[in-house]
Amino acid sequence: MTSPQTPSNRKSEFQTPQGRRLSLSEFGFGAAPLGNYRRTLTEEECDATLARAWELGVRYYDTAPLYGFGLSEMRVGRLLQTKKSDEYVLSSKVGRLLEPCPPDEADGLIFENIPPFKFVYDYSYDGVMRSYEESLKRIGVDRIDILYVHDIDAFNHGGRGAALGRARELMDEGGWRALSELRDSGAVDAIGIGVNEWEPCALMLEQADPDIFLLAGRYTLLEQAPASALFPECEKRGVKIVIGGPYNSGILVGRSTYNYFEDIPDDIRNKARLIEKICKKHDVPMGAAALQFVLAHPVVVSVIPGSQTLSELETNIRYVEAGVPAELWLDLRSEGVIGANAPIPGE
Repeated sequence: MTSPQTPSNRKSEFQTPQGRRLSLSEFGFGAAPLGNYRRTLTEEECDATLARAWELGVRYYDTAPLYGFGLSEMRVGRLLQTKKSDEYVLSSKVGRLLEPCPPDEADGLIFENIPPFKFVYDYSYDGVMRSYEESLKRIGVDRIDILYVHDIDAFNHGGRGAALGRARELMDEGGWRALSELRDSGAVDAIGIGVNEWEPCALMLEQADPDIFLLAGRYTLLEQAPASALFPECEKRGVKIVIGGPYNSGILVGRSTYNYFEDIPDDIRNKARLIEKICKKHDVPMGAAALQFVLAHPVVVSVIPGSQTLSELETNIRYVEAGVPAELWLDLRSEGVIGANAPIPGE
């Protein structure tokens, strides 16, 4: 069992701009890998990993309909159904509806051996409400604390113009109104968007009243544009950030993938090698530097690296709890890895 003072169970207590209080463990559980991400998992494996996360003090769990086309939500639900709702914070997502289809038409994208579903995008009022209600049923709980609008970005919709069209759909067809009603009624505590690009977050700050963003892969040791382009406005408005993809899908723990693909740009590959060299100099795992760096920013309330197995979970816990000398951060800054607008731990 970890110490109460370690980030694996230390809480970030904050008040949303709408006046709700939330308490997220600084180390959260990103449950996308439990949707059979690139390999099929047994139910026993998933149950063991989630049970261990709870034992280690993890109290924030993030899932979504997309992750395994319902598998992740159901697997997370088996754990949370055994807990009191005030003991944890749960987030899921809206924007995709799961529709039954013949098994040979089920395309799980990066998820293997999925149930016979396909998804359709729907950012309308009815679509958001239906997605929320279906997630409650799959998870088997009576409350979801945070709802994010999922993947309203250029990558998923084929370009910036198409993504802007989806944002207009969200606002014009009542999707955001549905989220606001759920928040106003107390059914959920906070609303926002969960994306792999920072630009949609900036757009939502202009057009709506979000409480929190889940930003994956865009604020890391490799990429820090949000530190100047997004985070200052978030700080001003009291909007918080959960960081997903802190390893840029693997390259920051030595794997040959960057943002889900093996086609790694030369500048990114060279920067990752420099980070690895500096970490080795200080005898610090690169993953430890990656996790602890993002938690140093005051708008960041939790980091949720995906843990598919017990081994990955316990490695991530070791990383977030590892001792990192101040000299490592200074070296990363002096080499230009960490920009001037990005705070370092202890600063």
